[in-house]
Amino acid sequence: MKKLVLSAAILLGSLSATVATANNVNPIVKSVSVADEYTEIKVEELPAAVSEAFKKAYPEGVINKAFVNEKKEYKIEVKIGDKEGFLYADEKGTWIQQ
Repeated sequence: MKKLVLSAAILLGSLSATVATANNVNPIVKSVSVADEYTEIKVEELPAAVSEAFKKAYPEGVINKAFVNEKKEYKIEVKIGDKEGFLYADEKGTWIQQ
C-alpha cells in the first residue's frame, strides 16, 4: 500500500513539475499593412472589357466607384442586391483574387 501511495505521489509530483516548467513564450505577430495604391477614376473610364465582364457576371449589379493602380488592375466598388463590396479585375476583364 505504501508503494502505491508513494508511486501516486511521485507521478503527481512529476506532472505538476512538467506543467510548471512549460515555456510561456509570447509569440510575436508582425502585422504588415499593404497600402492600396489605387487612384480613383470615373466609372466611365473603366475599360470596356471590365464593364462588360461585370455586367455579364452581375447583371443586377451597380458600379459605384472605380480605381486603378500602376499595373492597370482595377478595384471596383459595387453594389449587388443589398450587398456592397469590392471586385478586382485586370484591364482585360479577368477577375483577380485579392
